[in-house]
Amino acid sequence: MLAGRKYRLEFDFGQRVFAERLGGICRAVWNTGLEQRREYRRRGGWITYEEQCRQLAEAKADPYCGWLADAPAQVIQQTLKDLDEACRRHGTWKVHWKAKARWRPSFRFPTAKHIPVERIGRKWGRVFLPKFGWARFRLSRPLGGSVKSATVSRHGKHWFISFLIDDGIGEREEHACPAWVGVDRGVVTAAVTSDGEFFDRRHAATDGVSSRQPPADSKQDRQDDLGYLTPGQAERYLRLQRRLARAKKGSKRRKTVVAAMSEIMRRVRWRRADFNAQAAHRLTRAYGHVVIEELNTKGMSAAAKPKPDPDRPGRFLRNGAAAKSGLNKAILDKGWYGLEVALRSKARYTGSAIHKINPAYTSQTCPNPACGTVDEKSRKSQAVFSCTSCGHTEHADIVGAKNIKAKGQAAGLVVSGRGDPPGSAKRQAPRSTAQAAHAARAAA
Repeated sequence: MLAGRKYRLEFDFGQRVFAERLGGICRAVWNTGLEQRREYRRRGGWITYEEQCRQLAEAKADPYCGWLADAPAQVIQQTLKDLDEACRRHGTWKVHWKAKARWRPSFRFPTAKHIPVERIGRKWGRVFLPKFGWARFRLSRPLGGSVKSATVSRHGKHWFISFLIDDGIGEREEHACPAWVGVDRGVVTAAVTSDGEFFDRRHAATDGVSSRQPPADSKQDRQDDLGYLTPGQAERYLRLQRRLARAKKGSKRRKTVVAAMSEIMRRVRWRRADFNAQAAHRLTRAYGHVVIEELNTKGMSAAAKPKPDPDRPGRFLRNGAAAKSGLNKAILDKGWYGLEVALRSKARYTGSAIHKINPAYTSQTCPNPACGTVDEKSRKSQAVFSCTSCGHTEHADIVGAKNIKAKGQAAGLVVSGRGDPPGSAKRQAPRSTAQAAHAARAAA
């Protein structure tokens, strides 16, 4: 099975300078190739990857393009291959340019025999990169398989290498435990299961991954929640934001402040990825079927659209942009999509099936088998659910997770990375969430 291993490189000064230059060459090849493809589309034509590689070889012979010869041939060919795949998947006009300010340099070596890896100590290894020579990297974990390719990228001031390996483990077709679980993702708690387990990481209260105790619902406790930032890092980040507001644009001091802020956010991204990996491991190890909501995270975290004032041209009405900005920040901080990706990755080893269902009315349906009333007034607050029909009271996130589980069991037609479970195509999807919940409980 293919897997990834990421390590921090320790380039010397010359290798660091050459890596920056090689990243710039790949960016120039990407932008030039994209403009060429768009020009062909304007004329109603299409240029292939093979044709662009042929023209690239001709450009290397041109004295004015001699800088292309500084890069390994396979590296810039991989750039054109990535461009070709992006244009085929998204369309030529939807592929973005790679701007120098916002793009992080990266390039890939696709041939394993050109990148031998050796272990030189208990915590260190080295890899031979074409035109770089031997480069050391921090061996934070064993490779655990044969190397297929390697990608070098820069994050902040550090360079990293990601190996694509074949660990020799076959993908499991079926989980040992056929149990089902529903997972509700939220902005206060990252994930809540239908069994009442809360997955979150709060540095202000606890540093654990999961808990059976729901988080406090008071306003003060929500303000004290620092998410993936430690208290010290949150205070330092606030000071850096104030320094950034005072720094002059384009100055050296401003670049220093931005680099320090990026380093803090890099640690936050790593903590979020670590949390998602741990939560996914626990869920896929314990359950054979994990049901999640089919959420459009990108659309849900989009900025609020402006509302022009028809009576005053050039003016705009209130559109709740400040509140929407806070919601967007909370959604992205919890890493909803990252948890979904981690679940699919871990499920390959355990045989778990990941199902996605329509989240409509899952937070407004009573989970009581004898009731099943759908009423938005039952959701009293973010954490309190009290049915207006039967009086059933429970934590709102657990109610949502239970309805997600029931809807996933009853729907039968699921979307899974491994394929549909046996016999699922023969089941008929219910017409509403309430019917789905009732059908699942009746079957149980």
